[in-house]
Amino acid sequence: MSTTEHTEHTLPRADESAAHRVARIVSGRRSRHRRHALATVVLGVLLLVLFAVALMVGNTFYTPDEVIRVILGETVPGASFTVGDLRLPRAVLAVLTGLAFGMAGVSFQTLLRNPLASPDIIGISSGAGAAAVFGIIVLSLNGPLVSALALGGAVATALVIYLLSIKGGFAGTRLILIGIGVAAMLQSLISYMLSRAPNWDIQAAMQWLTGSLNNASWERVLPMAIAAAVVVPLMLSQGRALGALQLGDDSASGLGVKVGPTRLLFILGAVTLLAFATAAAGPIAFVSFMAGPIAARITGPGANLLLPSAFVGAVLVLGGDLIAQFALGARYPVGVVTGVLGAPYLIYLLIRTNRSGGSL
Repeated sequence: MSTTEHTEHTLPRADESAAHRVARIVSGRRSRHRRHALATVVLGVLLLVLFAVALMVGNTFYTPDEVIRVILGETVPGASFTVGDLRLPRAVLAVLTGLAFGMAGVSFQTLLRNPLASPDIIGISSGAGAAAVFGIIVLSLNGPLVSALALGGAVATALVIYLLSIKGGFAGTRLILIGIGVAAMLQSLISYMLSRAPNWDIQAAMQWLTGSLNNASWERVLPMAIAAAVVVPLMLSQGRALGALQLGDDSASGLGVKVGPTRLLFILGAVTLLAFATAAAGPIAFVSFMAGPIAARITGPGANLLLPSAFVGAVLVLGGDLIAQFALGARYPVGVVTGVLGAPYLIYLLIRTNRSGGSL
């Protein structure tokens, strides 16, 4: 067979093979998109179910019809106060803080390409806690003033960690190590202040440090809602850019992402969400740490994790609060439940990360 005849016989096969590979890639991409969409919808439905349960269940059970009438502004004897003034702000605050913790946690984990790089681990939550304990024990503050101080403490700690880690160029490992060191120092400071405090101040400080929705009110919900309304859409609009950053600065830049501004946007957005959520409900343990990895396992590889992680965070806080109120024989702060769930998950993630690398 001549060279020309051989080429004519092999080209169609090569074209067919290339077309088959392209079809497989397109099919795989569609399958991943379907899984991501389905997982996101399921998480959203689960969140709605838990929200409805949180409004109906308590010492007195109210029907869905009564709950809806209260939400629409009607006066329903008994339900208007219990649902409208007690359960509804608590449930809304649980959803908003869970969304904020989940989105803030996955932003840090994606930017630093490490599932251990959550605000719980790198010291930002500790900064909010140290500032709040200082306000309660040393300055004898309470209520909104403690929340404002916690907000400032979280922002200041994040700024210190970022400035210390940025010298010589941004490096995720350096930021994580500096954050762990800062967290250790702040935890020591918290322990010192608690050791010198009167019993009544210790009780107030420990309730705040654990993370609790017991003091939920519309006054606490409003600042959190405003922060979420501004920051969440902005971060979601840049979700693709965040995914590109996970590939590395050079690859992201090659894909047209403005690396510096995008990284700064997500750091500022994540710190803002975390600070307002911590100021509203305290540093609810391990929610920002668990939300991203759980969402990654549910949605599959290559997915945009911002919205699924936000839903997972809200489910963890709202579901944890229901367990803490009604399933343990006594009423506990929600941080007790999330802490019990988070500690073994941290051990599991450490083992898995050691075996497979640092990706979500």
